[in-house]
Amino acid sequence: MKKIITFCLLFCLTISLAQSKLKKADKLFKELKYVEAAQTYEEYLEKESNPSIEAVTHIADTYYFLDKPREALTWYRKLYELQGQTLSDQYLIRYTQSLRGVRDYDKADEITKNELLKKRDDKQASHFMAQKKYNDSLASRPSLFTIKPVAINSSKSDFGPAFYGNQLVYSSAKDTTKFHEKLYSWNQQPFLELYVADRNISTGELFNELPFLENIRSKYHDATVTFTPDLKTIYYTTNTLKKSRLLNDKEGVNNFQILRATITDGKASEPEKMFFNSLDFSVGHPALSPDGKWLFFVSDMPGGYGETDIYVAEVFSDGKLNSPLNLGPTINTAGREMFPFYINNTLYFSSDGHYGYGGLDVFESKQSGKLFFSEPKNLGEPINSNKDDFSFIIDPELKFGYFSSNRDTGKGDDDIYYFTKAKAPCDQIVSGKVINAKSKLSLDGAIVKVFDSFGDYKTEVTTLPNGEYQVTIPCGGSYRLQASKTKFVPQEKEVITGLKNQDQIKDVNFELANLDDFVVIEDNKKKVDINPIFFEYDKWGITPQAVIELDKVVYVMNTFPKVKIKIESHTDSRGKDLYNMMLSDKRAKATQEYILSKGIDPGRIESAIGYGEKRLRNRCSNGVKCSDEEHLLNRRSDFIIIEE
Repeated sequence: MKKIITFCLLFCLTISLAQSKLKKADKLFKELKYVEAAQTYEEYLEKESNPSIEAVTHIADTYYFLDKPREALTWYRKLYELQGQTLSDQYLIRYTQSLRGVRDYDKADEITKNELLKKRDDKQASHFMAQKKYNDSLASRPSLFTIKPVAINSSKSDFGPAFYGNQLVYSSAKDTTKFHEKLYSWNQQPFLELYVADRNISTGELFNELPFLENIRSKYHDATVTFTPDLKTIYYTTNTLKKSRLLNDKEGVNNFQILRATITDGKASEPEKMFFNSLDFSVGHPALSPDGKWLFFVSDMPGGYGETDIYVAEVFSDGKLNSPLNLGPTINTAGREMFPFYINNTLYFSSDGHYGYGGLDVFESKQSGKLFFSEPKNLGEPINSNKDDFSFIIDPELKFGYFSSNRDTGKGDDDIYYFTKAKAPCDQIVSGKVINAKSKLSLDGAIVKVFDSFGDYKTEVTTLPNGEYQVTIPCGGSYRLQASKTKFVPQEKEVITGLKNQDQIKDVNFELANLDDFVVIEDNKKKVDINPIFFEYDKWGITPQAVIELDKVVYVMNTFPKVKIKIESHTDSRGKDLYNMMLSDKRAKATQEYILSKGIDPGRIESAIGYGEKRLRNRCSNGVKCSDEEHLLNRRSDFIIIEE
């Protein structure tokens, strides 16, 4: 009995200690003290054979936020096994990004495809495959980018470069300030401060780094800046403070805000808060357009598409800002979109929601119209890696710039890299001919447009009088060519160019169909132009000769998807009236069934009716002596076009 009691006491004590350990880990997690939280969760889970989903989620997130994909993967895999189909889009992204973080790209793709198949989300599946196809094409051609780390990188976090005339302003956790004794509990590093450095225009190297605008420096994070074109106004990200102390929301989390200040003689004015700052959510990573009229920024405010979205607000001439607008689902995903930079009608940003190499990747998207952006394109290696790559900036001539990354080859946590960008290596010529699909005659003035693998328009040419065209497109990519002409149905073909300047790609030919070539007008009605359809005597089965003609109708309906018809079948006057009526109706229905069997939508055939001998085309009515040729004119099936 004593042994049993002792065992029970020890068992209860073990449970109590385990629960105490879990409670401590949860508290550290909630306070964003991820380094300590990870260790405490490990101690708890080492002895817990059946952990809760919440505990597994928390330890996975802890390692994810600490950028330890291998450790995070262990627990996200466990979470995926526990939750299966109920795993949210956010956690599916974190799981697959952890796989990419350890370069297990095939497994990440497999899981993503399986989840999309389960959801039957054709649009998202198409988007995924298009981005994967583009990324695969990047691997087959040389990169335009050459990169190198800058010498001033420290063992701590250095990131967020911003052009400041011939200098560079950046964020760093290097421990050289008077607040060195305060550490950020997330990663046990000093809080971020702003620095300015001179820039070697030839090599991109940074030197003579100094603290920037010390009079607005807080005791906590000050980071990611942007400047007006005259460099007299700064927007920057900082913690939400009240009387120099952190101000937390109801959940105990301190959010970020954007402040604005005027710079005079190397000092900043009293910072001004943006009206869209909030205690309840974060705003940060400001980026002004080169003309200073648009402010892009990042936020996790309610109503977004994912963890963090990119927004834009118009900046008026008096400095006031319009209400922010979300850039929409083309840019924003269920994951994180961060660190926008805008120049030359192009938005550069980082994302872990779009298809990439792992962690945050840098993407570019062309703008056309106020808020319309093209499908984002991955910049590829070496800009992107299996780790976080972000804070990308580039000069107006697109020749050089800087970005940040925490890749394994770096000096510290986040490092700043300088890059140069070369021009596209080569072009190739694609040529061919555009002709009329029926007459085979050349089509003069047809337009051949070129689109890249994301559907973005690139260029176009017009055919010569002999129907020939020639267009120049970049090497090493997949392109879609579309030939079109007024009243003709457009036709598309895919072209994949090689990696080097080569002889032109020839014979990319098009045959365009015009509806007028396939119709005849009779009795003021448009009808599909076919030969008479014959049926065996007293039968309505489709004969081999009828198949040839009916296939012409099917071709017209497939080629011109807006065409709708009605079917009318007729007989000659020989035979009884009622019998002819029934026979023609059966033949009309038989032709309808054949056309539908070829995959034509039933909604495109309004009716199929037999009219017997009611609508004769000549004098050969009952009792009138006529030749077989004259009677033949009345035995017919008409396919009347009622909509085109």
